[in-house]
Amino acid sequence: MNALLSALPPISDLRDRCRALATLDAILCPDDWDSRYHSFDSGWGEGEELASMRNGQGDDWFVVFSPVGAYGRGFDHEAPNAPELLGSVPEEFRRFAEEPAFGDEDGPTVTRCFWRAPGDDGWRGVAAERGGEHLFAMLDFAMLPDGPAEAYRAWAQDYFEPEHELDLGAVEHVLALHPLTPAVVAALNPDTGLDELAEDLAEIGYPN
Repeated sequence: MNALLSALPPISDLRDRCRALATLDAILCPDDWDSRYHSFDSGWGEGEELASMRNGQGDDWFVVFSPVGAYGRGFDHEAPNAPELLGSVPEEFRRFAEEPAFGDEDGPTVTRCFWRAPGDDGWRGVAAERGGEHLFAMLDFAMLPDGPAEAYRAWAQDYFEPEHELDLGAVEHVLALHPLTPAVVAALNPDTGLDELAEDLAEIGYPN
């Protein structure tokens, strides 16, 4: 858990990276939201945004960005559920810890969770004794300072299996949250266009 917490950037940078990852996934998989790995809902609640990952195998993570800070939670379906961890979550984040969407019909599902208030100088969190080490691997390597674009491109080539090699410059462009252009979109997915992505980009809150 300490490795994850030390790797996470400040809240605003984490939010930007989550938006960028969701945008890349939307470009590469525009017609099938359920097959995307990352998503971002900039209108999840009043003043609240939600980043998420679902790998299609039962593992997921969610990060809520709100005026009180950021709260993240992950679940490894091969590890024992550990809802007792949520007792350590500070009161200002308790509503997110108990959010029904972050669980199943039996209640909350969690392997590790973490949080940070705007005035904090770092992230805090708790984790089960085992399980969940891989949950945030994508987020971790995508934030590496010496090669996030290369790391995402290698992962996406394997996950989405596009018929062409993804353009590294276009990946870097999106990770930097530069305004999208038809050329950048075409370099990532020649079978879609900027207009077709308008609804996704609005939901993600990608900057114009």
